[in-house]
Amino acid sequence: MKYALIGCGRIAINHVKAVINNQLNFIAVCDLIPGHMESLLNKYELQDHTEIKCYTDYKKMIEDNELDLVGIATESGIHAEIALYCIDHGINVIIEKPMAMSMKDAEEIIKRSEEKNVKVSACHQNRFNIAVQEMRKAVEAGRFGKLSHGSIHVRWNRNKDYYMQAPWRGTWAQDGGALMNQCIHGIDLLRWMMGDEVDEVYGVTRQQFHHYLEAEDIGMAVVKFKNGAVATIEGTTNVYPQNLEETLYLFGENGTVKLGGKSTNNIDVWNFANETEIDKKNKGLEEQTSNIYGNGHSSLYADVIDAIKNDRRPYVDAVAGKNALEMVLAIYKSQKEGKPVHFPLKDFASEEMMGEF
Repeated sequence: MKYALIGCGRIAINHVKAVINNQLNFIAVCDLIPGHMESLLNKYELQDHTEIKCYTDYKKMIEDNELDLVGIATESGIHAEIALYCIDHGINVIIEKPMAMSMKDAEEIIKRSEEKNVKVSACHQNRFNIAVQEMRKAVEAGRFGKLSHGSIHVRWNRNKDYYMQAPWRGTWAQDGGALMNQCIHGIDLLRWMMGDEVDEVYGVTRQQFHHYLEAEDIGMAVVKFKNGAVATIEGTTNVYPQNLEETLYLFGENGTVKLGGKSTNNIDVWNFANETEIDKKNKGLEEQTSNIYGNGHSSLYADVIDAIKNDRRPYVDAVAGKNALEMVLAIYKSQKEGKPVHFPLKDFASEEMMGEF
């Protein structure tokens, strides 16, 4: 399966590892800055061992090569533009989060991919964490009983050095703030676990310390789900002096689970009525990861490859990407308007937050 990567920034390493682990035919790479491509390829000793072609224009790359799958890991603001170009050329795509920066673009990706029978996966790789998979199995088996409530806390640190790595970081057009960039993975997990169907969201965001950015560094929200459950969201990059935790709680009439660690990779609490051997094994589970992005990229790539081969929807499809985006944009809209936002969210974009802070 012929593969190309567009964007060679901070997250590209995880995509390259996934490509190697899944033995894809890595034939091309694209970035506006040639040095980014060189350092990425040299890091994995790929430059001397394969004939990976380098491009600074993704359209030229697609024109020159027959591709089956493209990974999109550029700044967030051009994810949708590149994805739609690939889809129009019949190429399957894995899109880094967020899938798009507007509801209109997310809907268009879904529509066109279905028309072209192209597979699209939103890169919410934490769904493949062992702890997350165990929680999901318990949800699907009905072990929680009726859900009461849940919460996600993403308590991380991002300092000025991080934001100065690239001029697009923290801008409304190209990135958004802490909720859109850092916290969207946890927000995705919360919505997915609690039934996906949202009634309304009330959110508040602030820019407390990062005054050199356009966007927020703290966001909080209350979510009402159609099934009667409620949830809270807390996402920030203001934790001193380093990343503290990403924790997901789920409370039901017959069960309580807390996933913790730096990125929902550990099981901190696992209590269910009618305890089984699996429950005993899950208590205290810890998945070792080399960084906060976890181990999920390789599993996500494996799933997409299988989805292409067997003509099925990816496990984390474009609708999942849209759902996570909708949650963040709804919080932004709620901040802007000072009132709850009802779902479904129609045509709102991060750029509408310009001048908020």
